[in-house]
Amino acid sequence: MESLLLLAIAAYSVSIAATLIRALLGPTLGDRVLAIDAATYMTAVLFTLFSIYFREPKLATAAVSLALWVYLLDVYVAKYLEKGDLGA
Repeated sequence: MESLLLLAIAAYSVSIAATLIRALLGPTLGDRVLAIDAATYMTAVLFTLFSIYFREPKLATAAVSLALWVYLLDVYVAKYLEKGDLGA
């Protein structure tokens, strides 16, 4: 079980790095936003895996908080990309 967790942690770490490279090289703003969004959600999953590995439930709470903040940010970015301003 422990080796499987370490393998998953390594795989997610590599995936996050590849996604961040995509964010830097993305041809359009939409590609970059999507790549950063995916990397942040993968980071939340990584926090959850660390929480299981280290048996520390506070990391799982941080993962949920991060995922909720990213969702809120997605709403604002989508509104900005659609209308050009955030408005009231």
